[in-house]
Amino acid sequence: MCGITGWYRRGGRPVPREAIARACETIVHRGPDDGGIHIDGDLGLGHRRLSIVDLEGGHQPMFSADGRWAIVFNGEVYNFPELREELVAWGWKFATHGDTETILAAYVRWGDEAWPKLEGMYGLAIWDAKERRLVLARDPLGIKPVYYTLQQGGIAFGSEIRTLRALSGPEGIGLDFTVDERGVHDFFMFGHVQKPRSIWREVRTLPPGHVLHIGPDGDPEIRQFWRPRFEVRQGLSETEWIEETRHWVSETTKRHMLADVTVGAFLSGGVDSSAIVASMARHATAPVKAFTMGFPGTSIDETEAAVRIARHLGCEHITLPLEPQDAGIMLPEVQRSHDEPCAATAAVPVWHLSKLAAEHVKVVLCGEGSDEIFAGYKRQRTALAAARTGPFLRMLEPVLSAIDRAPGMGGKRLNYLRQNARRFRQSAMLENNYQRFFQGTQISTPWVREELYEPGFHARQESDHPFDDLEREYFGFSGARDLDPLAQFMLADLTVHMPASLLNRTDRGSMAHSLEARVPFLSHKLVDWALTMPRNMKLRGKVGKYALRKAVEPWLFPGALDERKLGFQLPFAEWFSGGFASFAREAWTSSGASKSGYLRQDAVEKLFAEHAAGLANHGRILYAIAMFSCWWDQTFDAR
Repeated sequence: MCGITGWYRRGGRPVPREAIARACETIVHRGPDDGGIHIDGDLGLGHRRLSIVDLEGGHQPMFSADGRWAIVFNGEVYNFPELREELVAWGWKFATHGDTETILAAYVRWGDEAWPKLEGMYGLAIWDAKERRLVLARDPLGIKPVYYTLQQGGIAFGSEIRTLRALSGPEGIGLDFTVDERGVHDFFMFGHVQKPRSIWREVRTLPPGHVLHIGPDGDPEIRQFWRPRFEVRQGLSETEWIEETRHWVSETTKRHMLADVTVGAFLSGGVDSSAIVASMARHATAPVKAFTMGFPGTSIDETEAAVRIARHLGCEHITLPLEPQDAGIMLPEVQRSHDEPCAATAAVPVWHLSKLAAEHVKVVLCGEGSDEIFAGYKRQRTALAAARTGPFLRMLEPVLSAIDRAPGMGGKRLNYLRQNARRFRQSAMLENNYQRFFQGTQISTPWVREELYEPGFHARQESDHPFDDLEREYFGFSGARDLDPLAQFMLADLTVHMPASLLNRTDRGSMAHSLEARVPFLSHKLVDWALTMPRNMKLRGKVGKYALRKAVEPWLFPGALDERKLGFQLPFAEWFSGGFASFAREAWTSSGASKSGYLRQDAVEKLFAEHAAGLANHGRILYAIAMFSCWWDQTFDAR
């Protein structure tokens, strides 16, 4: 696991070595063990290394024997030993023992046909000195990031946006970075910027499963080499599906344990992380080091469930409590690790738990991705219910709207229920599950944003049919409407929410502490197989991840997976009703963000007051306001 950066200025304009060195300095946390720079006229490559495999021989940039090709690579490829055998037979003479040279050889051998052969996570750049051609590639699911900017006739790229901003310096070469209002709107709507946008108008992300080629002249070419395909396979019994699930999880986890250092795991007590840790325990030669986050005194604390599972599996188990005052204090540091505003629900827990884990191991395995490929989200089931009840609710809409307009009353719980009911009705009125996906993942509603936004900002960004517009933007391609309703929602979770939010906070939170986080469920080969599973093996009544649960049961004690799983999140409603709200309010009131022209100050104060009084649950949007305030001050030094 590492960090990469580079700049291809083109046109014979030299890249200053000092600029690449500055960019590398900004991502030392991603690779504190080693670093390297390569300058070839108008091309510069930079690398920071976290040594995991081939500890002595993995220095980058790495070159082919003839010097024509160079690579900088961030990630891990777990099937490189098998690929290496094939490439040796072809004639490549390896000088190292890791995956980086294997990737380079694979590209030289197969070109873009190499990418689907790689099982793992990667964001990388390959330079062809002979053709003066640069290639950027990103893994199929978007586990590892690649940001780029096309400016001044060239392209700059990096694992984090901060590398791009560091390229400008005293050499008199500057790049532009202008806040993208659409990115700001994305953030207050979803808690993150929707990719491929970034918070900067000039910066984009390379989409998952895509490769970019750029030569000495002309525009870059971007091609897609992998996409999720929902093609149900018939003819297997329930027992056979469960056995296949058990085999895939076990073998994929085993491959993800490949390392020359100790590998641990995050354990929450739910089916996802329990499946990973149980698989690790079956393959490991020593007790698995498992790390758990707790929220003492809250309704979402799952420490006891994790303790019981860790004890059953014989793990070396370490728990870490997170109190409201601790979370408030670390908010600025968490935000600083993300480069652009981030209000992901698990950003603080992942950052805090990664800090603990990094004191013991350099690699952890995580359970992310299971909900996306096995239909585990409650919001997926809610969308299906909304679609079924839509016709009935349309008949009652006049009465229900009148209830909405009534003043809040009846206590906090009743007001929260009424707020959720209004969202459910809105979901029922939508046309399909792509639109319900966007409605279900938003952290603020259209009526909240109408009050919250400054009028001009609202008029420029908020349309009358926001979910319809988003559906056209992301799912307007041929065949998208042909998928069944559950597959529509799963596709949206897999391709939109996961790389923009879930994987983004996992990468930033772990790498902030030089910790490599691996996600076995998101091996694209496992994803390809899982998407052939029939619906009733994923969703059985109100139970999601049915086949996975049945597959894991023999590895655990009876009843281990019966408890309600709440996910890796912050207890927003409870914390914002207590002292945590003061941290958020202080971040807002003392920040230049309050004068940025995006949000109305009186509307923000009203949100705090309504939440404190129990009239509505505004925890998610208040958290977003706090994180945006931290980002604004860190970026513009407003104070």
